[in-house]
Amino acid sequence: MLKLGAISERDNFFYLTLSLTILLFGIAISHQFFDASSQRLMLSSIAMVLLFSVLGVKENLNWKRPAVFLPVLSCVFIMVGYQVNGYHFYIFQLSMLLLFFGYMAYHVAIQVIFTGPVDLNKILGSVCLYYLIGLFFAILYTLCQMLIGPAFTNATETQQWYLLLPDYLYYSFIILSTVGFGDITPTQPITKFLSYFEAIIGQFYLAILVASLVSSAATQRKIKRSFKG
Repeated sequence: MLKLGAISERDNFFYLTLSLTILLFGIAISHQFFDASSQRLMLSSIAMVLLFSVLGVKENLNWKRPAVFLPVLSCVFIMVGYQVNGYHFYIFQLSMLLLFFGYMAYHVAIQVIFTGPVDLNKILGSVCLYYLIGLFFAILYTLCQMLIGPAFTNATETQQWYLLLPDYLYYSFIILSTVGFGDITPTQPITKFLSYFEAIIGQFYLAILVASLVSSAATQRKIKRSFKG
């Protein structure tokens, strides 16, 4: 068993929220201030956030569980990517990241929706889930660009996925939040479908999950007051 020290299930999502925020900010900084070759430093930040996310999900994890071996395996392939280049290897790296973030989103959703009372940790968990949904779709859009591109207008055109990802992170969260600036637009049927499907998920996320958490918290307060009374 892998013991994770002082991290408990009462504060696990704090660490995951922090690591995901650092990841997104790090990608923006590398895209803003570093040239194309230096942006490969972003791979290291992704590797670090994968490891932190393992620490942030549960107090005890078995190495045989996907929550552990998926990020570890992803880290290995990301590090190998410093030495190995090529279109097919990039596709494989992206597929591993897609699998990992999809699994993490599912795992976090289970904890947020079906376990324990509503507290600060669970609210942070809902933030983590929102991050993970945006990351999952950003990787999907990047894969689409590489496999069937050009799939979007006004986006970077290259076969190096770590140069594509910043644009699609921006696009993904704009779509998820239904802001829709329109500076990047899908041009293929599959990317149009993914875009409006993500927008639907974003609307239902706010309308159902967040509203249910607020309602549950209010109910808990009423129960506590009734016991005090």
